[in-house]
Amino acid sequence: MRRLSIWLNIIKDGRNVRQLLVTGRAFSLLSFSSMLFFVLLGVAGMVHQQSAQSPIHSMKGFAASVSSGLFGDMLEMEMPSFESSLESESLTGREISTFLMRTLTNINPNDPSSILAGELPGMNGNDAFLIRKGLGTDTEVGPQDHSPYNPLDGIVDEGTELPVEPIESESGSDGEVDGDGGGSVQKDPKDKPTKSKSKIVFIYHSHNRESWYPEVDEKNKDANSNTKNITLVGKRLAEKLEQEGVGAMHSNTDYPTAIKGYRWELSYKYSMKTVKEALASSDDLKFVFDIHRDSQKRKYTTIDIDGKSYAQVYFVIGHRNPNWKKNEAFATKIHDALEKKYPGISRGIWGKTAATGNAEYNQSLASESVLIEVGGVENTLKESYRTADALAEVISEIYYDAEKVSGKE
Repeated sequence: MRRLSIWLNIIKDGRNVRQLLVTGRAFSLLSFSSMLFFVLLGVAGMVHQQSAQSPIHSMKGFAASVSSGLFGDMLEMEMPSFESSLESESLTGREISTFLMRTLTNINPNDPSSILAGELPGMNGNDAFLIRKGLGTDTEVGPQDHSPYNPLDGIVDEGTELPVEPIESESGSDGEVDGDGGGSVQKDPKDKPTKSKSKIVFIYHSHNRESWYPEVDEKNKDANSNTKNITLVGKRLAEKLEQEGVGAMHSNTDYPTAIKGYRWELSYKYSMKTVKEALASSDDLKFVFDIHRDSQKRKYTTIDIDGKSYAQVYFVIGHRNPNWKKNEAFATKIHDALEKKYPGISRGIWGKTAATGNAEYNQSLASESVLIEVGGVENTLKESYRTADALAEVISEIYYDAEKVSGKE
């Protein structure tokens, strides 16, 4: 009898030991999983800082990679009274690898289109985000980049009356720009700075045929032209900068005819060569601007200032450029100066990742380089000229202020 009692105690103790071991293994597994989770978050944070990507993307990628049940489990651990109705699931190896892939590369393995997004602008248009807001900016409406033959570009809101403004008075017969349609303050000749012999500013156009519906044949429903296009706005900006005493170079290269086998989706690769050649030609070049026309409608791209309508501007910063913060700081100077002199003319500064388009925009070639969207498809050339004049005014002031600080003036 005594032996039987001893054996029963041994069996009972064995069960307790096994139960303890099982509990211990579960606790160890939970502890290890928690530790791994926070280690991964730490690694993702370090990668984020090194790559200078937007702060929204690491957590967005994580949230998109794991199951909703995991978040319910996490809440239950912190709040015992909370009971999640979501099915509990463990963090699988595939979810971990998906999270790491999206954190490191902005590529979602579950979405093959994200692999092509870096070379095909506009494929995933939901990852553009507002860095700095302009006066009255609708944060839900950002810049749009459509190919020349996208049928959406041809849609005009019913009842929209597109303006038709004469532009003959914008330029003199000798090619010099007069101030009739512009917005910059006309200076007394004696107050004008000496014209710079050096070329300080370079202006080019990756999408050089972008035009406006009021300026082209609307029957084609294609706001693009090989003659009357955004290059005229770039030329106007260069001429106004020259009048302000700041030397400027302007490229009006027509890439569709200059490039054999031209492909619109490779526009920034073509224009990169243009920028490199310009930088190599002059050691004095400091500011680089890629001037575009936005694809948004008039109600999002126009403002009246002192009784005149202006095409509003967006500044676009590519976050694939590892030094994008320097470019954003430069864009902020222009944005702030415009808001002070022409309140509401700037819609703000937008950041774009590889999920939204090219995401580099040749901005890694110069720290003071920025892409500027001037107006939209329903603006006029005259309105865009006024904005170019305003840009020339503030850009020249920024340049001269920098020269004073450096003691060169």
